[in-house]
Amino acid sequence: MAKASSAADKAPALSHYDVVLSPHITEKSTLLSEHNAVVFKVAGDASKPQIKAAVEALFNVSVTGVNTIVQKGKTKKWRGRPYTRSDVKKAIVTLAAGQSIDVTTGI
Repeated sequence: MAKASSAADKAPALSHYDVVLSPHITEKSTLLSEHNAVVFKVAGDASKPQIKAAVEALFNVSVTGVNTIVQKGKTKKWRGRPYTRSDVKKAIVTLAAGQSIDVTTGI
């Protein structure tokens, strides 16, 4: 017997939303879009295969590569007292030729 497909089967898992937090929009990340790459802020414990699976499921694209960077938090001062900003993990996701993601729209 064939399994009937429903909209719930095609929806991405909720864990994918925990992996990809937000797009990282800067001048440098905009220049990367010319090379078919998109930059996302991701969870600190996310692995490259998890990031690839999440981007493919959320945006319906084919990912060819994932590079990750951990940007260490800066030491700042507020009212003379030092504090450290949180570390941020970023993922540079390279897409297959002919595919793109519009980061200005919501998921």
